[in-house]
Amino acid sequence: MLSILDRYFLRELAQTVAATLVVLLVIVAGSAFAQVLQQVANGSFPASVMFQVLGLRTLDGLSNLLPLASFVGVLMALGRMYRESEMYVLASSGMGPRGLLRPVLILGVLLVAITALVSMWLGPWAVRTSDAMVAVANRSVIAAGLDAGRFTELPGKGGIIFVDSMSRDGSQLGRTFVATQRNGNDGHPHLKVVSAASGRLYQESNGGGRFIAFSKGWQYDIPLGADNWRQMQYERNDTSLSSVQVDDGDDDPMHALDSATLARSGDPAARAELAWRASAPPMTLVLLLLALPLSRQNPREPRYGRLLLAVVSFYLYFVLLMLGRSQIGKGHWHNAAPIWALHALVLLLAGWMLWKQNTPRKMRTERPA
Repeated sequence: MLSILDRYFLRELAQTVAATLVVLLVIVAGSAFAQVLQQVANGSFPASVMFQVLGLRTLDGLSNLLPLASFVGVLMALGRMYRESEMYVLASSGMGPRGLLRPVLILGVLLVAITALVSMWLGPWAVRTSDAMVAVANRSVIAAGLDAGRFTELPGKGGIIFVDSMSRDGSQLGRTFVATQRNGNDGHPHLKVVSAASGRLYQESNGGGRFIAFSKGWQYDIPLGADNWRQMQYERNDTSLSSVQVDDGDDDPMHALDSATLARSGDPAARAELAWRASAPPMTLVLLLLALPLSRQNPREPRYGRLLLAVVSFYLYFVLLMLGRSQIGKGHWHNAAPIWALHALVLLLAGWMLWKQNTPRKMRTERPA
């Protein structure tokens, strides 16, 4: 049964952690939105799935945001209580270190469970879903900007296209009319007109190019300003749409694999990705315990002095974890034991700082003259 103080601490800590997470999500979502817009402009994926991809990428980023939000949130909540002398009043009323440690651990268990769920399952699922959504959209003429019953500018070709009907997924077309203008071998502009009874969209084997295969129709080549036009009947005639551009900044393909597949793989990159996912939950718990001694401050102490120290500590901790992941990925380390040793070292440091702060100081005794 939770006491009144436990419920009070849990409420204050949870509200501050949630508010910190929302602020960090807004910042990260703004940066991700700019990146997604750039990829849409480059042709990496169509604009029709832009917001879905943004949401899934933000969901994947929660595995890195949750430890930081937990750390900063607990630090700010307890720091406010120290500045407003609430902690000193509670300490004078008999509340010891266990009274503060209990609600932090209860909140920590919940946050560790959520972080483990996101890092081990939900994040990779979001990446796979995003990739599949982009792949399906790139196979549809709807994503290429075409619509049934109206004239549409042909993407990247400087012409127009008209289809009277199309399938629901946008891969099959009904009667189609296409008109494009180009310069012929004689240097004069030529108008190319294609009509077809049906058509379908397909991609190259590497997924880079998109084409429409027209069936059973006529093609006309009309030189503007001349009368030597040509007419041709065909069974199949293909024309290209805008190509799918490969984004150079794509994530590591190991990041999209599920954790069970990574565990069965002997590839160093797979071991590094699995070690990184497994390090997020203990990192959350260690940072929560580290926030306890770092949050303690005097009422006259600068408000954000401890926060700056905490951010530097988090950055150093995060960089060391990234270094460990890199060493595993390069094959220099064959397991994640050094990463777990780092977690244990930071946990011992947090415990030592907490014990040092709550140990009564020895009274000085004057030596006899």
